[in-house]
Amino acid sequence: MYHIAVVEDEKECSEQIQAFLKQYQEENSVRFKVSVFQDGAHILDGYEPVYDMILMDIDMPGINGMDTSEKIRQTDQEVVIVFITNITSFAIRGYDVGALDYVVKPLSYYSFSMRLKRALKRSRALEPHQIILTMPDGVKKLEVGQIYYVEVQNRMLHYYTQEGTFVVRGTMQSAQQMLEAYSFAKCNHWYMVNLRHVTEVKKNTVVVGSYELEISRRNRTPFLKALTEYVGGYR
Repeated sequence: MYHIAVVEDEKECSEQIQAFLKQYQEENSVRFKVSVFQDGAHILDGYEPVYDMILMDIDMPGINGMDTSEKIRQTDQEVVIVFITNITSFAIRGYDVGALDYVVKPLSYYSFSMRLKRALKRSRALEPHQIILTMPDGVKKLEVGQIYYVEVQNRMLHYYTQEGTFVVRGTMQSAQQMLEAYSFAKCNHWYMVNLRHVTEVKKNTVVVGSYELEISRRNRTPFLKALTEYVGGYR
């Protein structure tokens, strides 16, 4: 179940968002817990990082959505923020608070559902997930978010992580099947990268944590597309 906060001062718009969320649940077999706030001051009052996503109106009386998001980011770096607004030029400032996207008023279900789908994917990527690596002397439980990238060499998979490097027998295809759902993408035949840790893309390389990996010509376009979808962008 996803916990979603709706912060919207206009009653009609708030009810429309709630109706869209209900429709999306029915169509996609997901479950939402929805908390509704009439303005930024109400969600900030006693705020705790319990939400997977916040659908935030920007133009609200008192403290606006942008300032509300800045305050939320002081205690919650993980929650996915999507702005609801009729002021597109203002929404572009959302990069400053790590907003994923924005939906323009008047709302349409198609546009809303597309942004919601993308935001849910990001929310899943930020959740703690664990995989099991079969080591020569036992098993290793590894949190997916700790992995920088996976390298294949002679049918052995090298997992480069925040804890160190772990080597297990396997193929890139098997690693891809296990990790692709968690926002990993291949930058060449030998490397599969955790997009969460990408800090820079140069002409023919990608910087992942403290590592710099080659991007092949064949994988460059799909890799950049996957990275763009992960990072987000205003359209």
